[in-house]
Amino acid sequence: MANGVHFRPTRAEIDRDALHHNARIARQLAGDARLLGVIKADGYGHGVLTVAEAISEHVDAFAVAFIDEAIEIRNAGFQHPIVLLEGCFSEAELPVCAHHNFQPVVHQQQQLDAILMSRMVRPLSVWLKVDTGMHRLGWSPAEAQRVYEELKASPQVGSVTMMSHFANAEKQTHPLNDKQLELFEDVCAQTESKLDMSLATSAALLSSAIDMAQHNGHWVRTGILLYGDNPVEKAIELPEPLRPVMRLVAPVIAIRNVAKGESVGYGGTWTATRPSLIATVAIGYADGYPRHAKNGTPVWLKGHEVPLAGTVSMDMITVDITDFTDIAIGDEAELWGPNLSVGRVATHAGTISYDLLTNVTARVPRVTR
Repeated sequence: MANGVHFRPTRAEIDRDALHHNARIARQLAGDARLLGVIKADGYGHGVLTVAEAISEHVDAFAVAFIDEAIEIRNAGFQHPIVLLEGCFSEAELPVCAHHNFQPVVHQQQQLDAILMSRMVRPLSVWLKVDTGMHRLGWSPAEAQRVYEELKASPQVGSVTMMSHFANAEKQTHPLNDKQLELFEDVCAQTESKLDMSLATSAALLSSAIDMAQHNGHWVRTGILLYGDNPVEKAIELPEPLRPVMRLVAPVIAIRNVAKGESVGYGGTWTATRPSLIATVAIGYADGYPRHAKNGTPVWLKGHEVPLAGTVSMDMITVDITDFTDIAIGDEAELWGPNLSVGRVATHAGTISYDLLTNVTARVPRVTR
């Protein structure tokens, strides 16, 4: 890049209208619940401020992983409450949270102690994380009531929202879903009747793991749905299809003939079974395209799906275009986007869409349209 000009045409196009569209669908699915837009990890790789601006009218609050992400959003002028999903790492963050209406998750004893011993001018809104089966963060159901009562009794705390997290919401019939829901509801029933709570996520909305009619006024955390991907095995019927927000694009920079029996790329993982035509595309694992993508992973090129042929390199991939004679140097390949879902590519790479979207690196310019 020179003086802000990008000469290499590889880019990630970010569709602002698609963000609006998907946020509207999330709003419809959430019904009377409040909507928490999850924009951590630079808006899942889409550009956090672009995402925040596009969805701000549809969500009641934002969620990020930690306070540094929240400060960037607040400094850009957004006034929504911001939930810190990992909570605070030190007591020094607490006055900043109180000042800026950052709402930390409390999931372990050191965080609780820091809040109870703090002396802040403004009370905090906090989220109490209950571990109902994810076994990653949170208090056990047996501990949750005691912690809730300590927080509610503290003058440093203005409000408490009870939360938990499904481990298998993308699988409608997974037995742990009902178990987690039952545990969470039991914990909440032991506290008070008018309790702020949050359990539903994108996957829960899309799989009907939760009956939203019974969760009026509760908080729904929506992440991957905003970005246009559906992680659910058997999703409910949507009012409109989700629209992919990111279109990852790179040009063909070379085309060559490869004789039958010759291999392509590092390690010779792909060998021509016939005289073949191979196109080289200017994108690789240094850009975030998955190195572990298998031979045959689809790439959209000039109206065709063409298969990956050979190991992904740092800056390039190679695809087999033998069956298509209309492809030329300079044509643009879509690695994922409206014509090729990121979920399909992720399946071929043995991973998930979240991984691919958040791993698109800074060397790939984001172009908002």
